[in-house]
Amino acid sequence: MAEKKIGIIGAGTAGLHLGLYLRQHDVNVTIFTDRRPEEYAGMRLLNTVAHHSVTVQREEKLGVNHWPNDGYFGHYYYIGGPQPLRFYGDLKAPSRAVDYRIYQPTLMNDFLNQGGKLEYRTLDAADVPRLAAEFDLLVVCTGKGPLGQMYQHQAEMSPFDRPQRMLCAGLFKGIAESPIRAVTMSFSPGHGEMIEIPTISFGGMTTALVIENIPGGDMEIVAKQKYDDDPRAFMQMLLQKLRIHHPSVAERIDEKEFDLANSSLDILQGGVTPTVRTTHMSLGDGKMALALGDVHATVDPVLGQGANMASHAAWIVGEEIVRQDVFDERFCEHVNLRRQDRVLCATRWTNYMLTNLRLLPAELQQFIFNLYQHRELADEFTDNFNYPERQWDCFSSPQRMAAWCGRLKAEVQQGAATAVVA
Repeated sequence: MAEKKIGIIGAGTAGLHLGLYLRQHDVNVTIFTDRRPEEYAGMRLLNTVAHHSVTVQREEKLGVNHWPNDGYFGHYYYIGGPQPLRFYGDLKAPSRAVDYRIYQPTLMNDFLNQGGKLEYRTLDAADVPRLAAEFDLLVVCTGKGPLGQMYQHQAEMSPFDRPQRMLCAGLFKGIAESPIRAVTMSFSPGHGEMIEIPTISFGGMTTALVIENIPGGDMEIVAKQKYDDDPRAFMQMLLQKLRIHHPSVAERIDEKEFDLANSSLDILQGGVTPTVRTTHMSLGDGKMALALGDVHATVDPVLGQGANMASHAAWIVGEEIVRQDVFDERFCEHVNLRRQDRVLCATRWTNYMLTNLRLLPAELQQFIFNLYQHRELADEFTDNFNYPERQWDCFSSPQRMAAWCGRLKAEVQQGAATAVVA
């Protein structure tokens, strides 16, 4: 049997996890990227990404779990309004966040050490057919620029044509850790959301704030005012807005210490247009270009699903490459049937939240109140961030939301009654 040769465009989570999986199975694989490992340390913050425990478990299997003791253990929730709600939910196993300026070059070196090949060049769509001739399969993992334009937008799965939130993400110091090391998810109806994430960066553990601001809302200025223009003015403005809209985090801020964690490169502003694209395309002569990661599905970061669904899909693609010998249309069907439930449910659940967190319809208010009243429901909801298909099983209709809460409450009551009898 001839040796399999796989080409991967993009060295993000999808490309690296796929490349590492294939090297574990002695597949000849080359990753194309425009950045060398040593370039990352001097770059602007790339993102603020949390890897849920299912992704950490894949990293363990890939031999790249370099941060085994730096996870977080649950979610604090704050829902603002006339009568704010605060509650907590546990994760069954720790999740983790690592600055991608550390994470990506570390895994690139792991890939090289495992016999993978990295080629450093900037590619565009015109390069793809030529590259495909050198490989049995080409996997495209970066959706930026012309490479993403190769794949057709699927409007029925991604209804937005513009960002739904104006984003400001940064790494900060001067925020005291909560009693339990955990994410805080804070919601200010009509103005936006904020996710506080304990994150490993160059100076050790620090705090990422992912501030999701509704266009036209009171928080939008956070995404538009520039830190570099007047750092002190920016930090004062940010603290003032956090006190109004996200007080459960603001109350832990030391005003004298509050600033970007390392340098002015620790902040990122902009927006993400949620997009689902076609899963693959034929390049002629029997060659296929399979979409993976951001080029296949891009989600707003409000629920932290992007890197996790990319890792999940990469693992499936790796399994199918190892299992199969022909990489044709039928190969792509096998891949898509296995990955689509989690990937599409992650996008649907995220899009639902982007739409409905603005005004909190009655069924969502009732759902949140059930989480607030019943710790067991909050725990289940929190751990299901690992499993967006389970979340979408709940959120896809008001009837399912009510049934999910009713089922779990009945299970809790049955368990309590059994314990009393025993």
